[in-house]
Amino acid sequence: MNLPSPHADPRGFLRALFDAAVAQAVPGPEIAAFLPSPPKGRTLVLGAGKAGGAMAAAVDAAWPKNAPMSGLVVTRYDYVPPAYKALQQQSAGRIEVVEGAHPVPDDAGRRAARRIAELTRGLTQDDLVLCLISGGASSLLAMPAEGLTLEEKQAINKALLRSGAAIDEMNCVRKHLSAIKGGRLAAMCAPAQVVTLLISDVPGDSPQVIGSGPTVPDTTTCADALRILARYAIELPAAARAGLQSGAFETPKPGDARFDGHRVHMIATPQQSLAAAAALARTAGIGVHVLSDEMEGESREVGKVHAALARYVARHGAPFGKPCVILSGGETTVTVKSTGEESQGSGSNPGRGGRATEFLLGCAIALQGEPGVHVLAADTDGIDGLEDNAGAFVTPSTLARAQAAGLKAQDFLDRNDAYNFFAPLGDLIVPGPTFTNVNDFRALLIM
Repeated sequence: MNLPSPHADPRGFLRALFDAAVAQAVPGPEIAAFLPSPPKGRTLVLGAGKAGGAMAAAVDAAWPKNAPMSGLVVTRYDYVPPAYKALQQQSAGRIEVVEGAHPVPDDAGRRAARRIAELTRGLTQDDLVLCLISGGASSLLAMPAEGLTLEEKQAINKALLRSGAAIDEMNCVRKHLSAIKGGRLAAMCAPAQVVTLLISDVPGDSPQVIGSGPTVPDTTTCADALRILARYAIELPAAARAGLQSGAFETPKPGDARFDGHRVHMIATPQQSLAAAAALARTAGIGVHVLSDEMEGESREVGKVHAALARYVARHGAPFGKPCVILSGGETTVTVKSTGEESQGSGSNPGRGGRATEFLLGCAIALQGEPGVHVLAADTDGIDGLEDNAGAFVTPSTLARAQAAGLKAQDFLDRNDAYNFFAPLGDLIVPGPTFTNVNDFRALLIM
């Protein structure tokens, strides 16, 4: 690709790194290496996640044309790749892909989850189930545990999103309040052979956490879920509390015979995307330093830490020489302080934005216009929180331009309103659906 100069076009350069990270995580022909041979019986494809449509398209293309295949995958609204949607409309796609809501589940996701559960009935040991799981499956596979309503699950999910809980904590609760996650989908498939293909969007790439682990045994417990809910003061309906306290909502554990012979393959990870961005940056002849693909914590605080490192490099040429790029990934959190009904929603609620823009606002305030420092942060799924952007840019002129426009950065940060800070500056990044998800991507260019 024609890489913009980091000296002449720092924004274009950083955007090219983001695009390279995303491209690395979009499933394609390489998925064939992870597929088993066609079985004696049926091949059923089941799945969920923001990369679900792209994974289904890649599997359909790689599977032998003379080998029967059918199935159902649910992805986020507008996240079916156009070419595969066209095939489905022509009844040429072998895997049905439907759409639902994320990050708060809706009835479309509930209907999809029920259909997926129904498709597992009657499977035999001669059959193969290919499970395609990526980030977002926790919300898209909406099948509440017995006695819970979708509305109750929605309320708990919204509270978790506002709380600042880490992704592994949120998914521990989600899987214990589900009838299909936390290994239960794989248990439904017994005695068929199950092969799970994963795209990781979580720090550490744990299969138990990705999409709340619908096809792998779970080591967390109902007691863990209760402790998390208590830690963040999240109210529970009576049926949920009773199911957790009694252990009725416990998940299948390691050693359960229903998982015998199952295989799990990681086909895309945050580390691989950071490596792709790093390789591209090195072609510009500048140093590249990857901090971690597992960064967690409050977005604004992580932004301040990145800013402190960038300032030191800019002023002292240490611990990294200039020019250089610093990369990081992971999944930070936002503890929402606004009192609106929706977490980072729209309309009258002042707080709009997501992890990437809150990181950037904290970073910009800490940088205080440091010369030669340009920053990009974006979510690789193309959506930051509930908005239409993936992230935004920070430049040495960000705070000065904001002040000229009458925008007080700290006021916007105080009300979790980073989207409305960056939007009038023209600094938002709006790529549209990326058809994948390996979580946060951050790049700091120091000249």
